[in-house]
Amino acid sequence: GTLSMNQEFLVSEKAWKMGGSKMFIEVDTKVKVKDLLQGIIVQSGNDASIALAEGISGSEETFVKEMNSLAKKIGLTDSNFTNSTGWPDKNHYTTATDLAKLAKYTIDNHFDLYQMYKIKEFTYNKIKQDNRNPLLQTFNGSDGFKTGYTKDSGYGLVGSAERKGRRLIIVLQGLESSKDRSQESLKL
Repeated sequence: GTLSMNQEFLVSEKAWKMGGSKMFIEVDTKVKVKDLLQGIIVQSGNDASIALAEGISGSEETFVKEMNSLAKKIGLTDSNFTNSTGWPDKNHYTTATDLAKLAKYTIDNHFDLYQMYKIKEFTYNKIKQDNRNPLLQTFNGSDGFKTGYTKDSGYGLVGSAERKGRRLIIVLQGLESSKDRSQESLKL
């Protein structure tokens, strides 16, 4: 409750070097909280995830402890986090049920921030990237959530849509490709 969207965090070398999807932040620069959030939500920026974690908690390790504490508080019973990015680790895991609970918690408790999840594109450092959530482009009423991919879990999606006051949340995991993720999410 003490962060402002315009507050800036310094990008560490650890954040800058992080592999996988990127927001393309540069080491030793300051980035606004709002931009880091959009980099995480729209671009799946692992670099932004680490920069935000370090800025909030001082280190990614401390942030992860806080993530696990909040997870227990909100009823995630089958999840354990070892990093802020979702980077593969044998002790980093969750379930479809816990992802659905997390989505509902976000909508119910942080609806103002949830609005970022429906942003279809984000440009940072003159690099425009599209939101990977296929439902935002194809399903009337879709307003957010997140895609994911790791070698072990395959392509996944937590999606949410609302029509006529009725909200549904879906969770897909283990798909073979982003095309499969798109097709299966639209079927649901």
